[in-house]
Amino acid sequence: MAKILVIDDEEQLRDLLKKMLTRDGHQVFMAQDGEEGVRSFYQFKPDLIITDIIMPNKDGIEVIMELLNANPELPIIAISGGRRAITAGFNLDSAEMLGVKGILQKPFTHQQLQDVIQETLNL
Repeated sequence: MAKILVIDDEEQLRDLLKKMLTRDGHQVFMAQDGEEGVRSFYQFKPDLIITDIIMPNKDGIEVIMELLNANPELPIIAISGGRRAITAGFNLDSAEMLGVKGILQKPFTHQQLQDVIQETLNL
């Protein structure tokens, strides 16, 4: 399937995403913040990025801008929400305006994740 880089500062969500994506046949790489995520992108050259928006050490908007500047066609899915649900819609709208290929508001189901990945990668 695809090589996917997950960038999120919430360890439980990273672990859950890794389990779901691995079960779906994807190769998964993990990063705990935006700085590590950008480094991991250049190290692993994934087919798809899934990034949270609100993170320390470089937020998801900065990650999206940097990676799309380097590769405008890069498939990126932005995720936001959870305890920050009030601003999640604004964050996801901002990410969409920057050019991400998909968005998901937390919490989301495994099926919703599969659907947005399929749509983003045109599988």
